[in-house]
Amino acid sequence: MKLFINNRKLEKISVLVEWESYNWWLVFVMHWNSWNKDEKHIRKIIKSFLNNNICVVSFDTTNTFWESDWNYENATVTNYYEDLEDVIKWAENQSFYQEPFFLVGHSLWSMCISLYAEKFSNKVKGLAPISTVISWKLSIELWNRDMEEWKKNWYIIEKSEKSPTWFKKLKYSHIIDRLKYDLLENVDKLNMPVLMIVWDKDSSTPVIHQQILYDKLPWKKELHIIKWAPHVFKEEVHLEEIYNIINLWIKNTLNN
Repeated sequence: MKLFINNRKLEKISVLVEWESYNWWLVFVMHWNSWNKDEKHIRKIIKSFLNNNICVVSFDTTNTFWESDWNYENATVTNYYEDLEDVIKWAENQSFYQEPFFLVGHSLWSMCISLYAEKFSNKVKGLAPISTVISWKLSIELWNRDMEEWKKNWYIIEKSEKSPTWFKKLKYSHIIDRLKYDLLENVDKLNMPVLMIVWDKDSSTPVIHQQILYDKLPWKKELHIIKWAPHVFKEEVHLEEIYNIINLWIKNTLNN
C-alpha cells in the first residue's frame, strides 16, 4: 500500500506499507543520503523482514531524490530525523501499529534511527544502524574538502552517482546542523538489541568508526563486517550476505 502523508512542515512524504503474513511486529526502514526506499539494497533489507512476517513501513524522506517533496540543497539531519518522527506519529493511528518496533537505516539515516532510539528507547524492539554516521567529529576526519571554501560558496557541488551530468548541491547549513548530533553522547540509552553492519571497503563510515560505537553499546550487540564491499553495496553476493545476517538477527531478537 503506497500513500502520501504530510510532515510537520506540510511537505509530502511518500510512504510504503507492506506485509505478507502479518504477525503484529513492525519495522520502520530508512534509506540513505539522496537515494530512496526503492534502491536494491533497501529492498533486500525489507525482504528480510517481510519473510519473517513483519509489517514494513518504508518512506522517502523529504529533500532527497524520489517521490517525496524535495530540494536537496536544504537537506539536514534534523529534516530527516523529523520526517522519521512524523511517519511514526502517523503510523500510531493505523491498524498495523505495534510497539515495540524495529528500526533500520543506512548511513546518515542510521544516525537518525539511533537518535530516535536514544530518545524513545522503550518503543524500540531492535535497532539496525547499517554503516552509520556517528558524529561530525569522526566524519570530518574523512572529508577531503575545503570547509572555508564551502562556507564561502554556501554549498558544495558533487556529481551524482546516478548520472555524470547531474550535480548535487548541498548548503553549508547542512554542516551547521550536523554539528548538533553525536550518537556517543547518549549511547547508554541504546539498551535494546543492536545490529551493526559495515563493509570493509567503506571509506565514508569505516570499520574503525563503527568499532568506537560498538564498544560503547551497553547491551546485546553485534558487529558484522562484509568483505570487499563499499559504502553502498550492489553486488548480489553482498545483498545475500546482508539478508542472511538480518534474517538471523530478527529471529534471535524475536525469540529472546
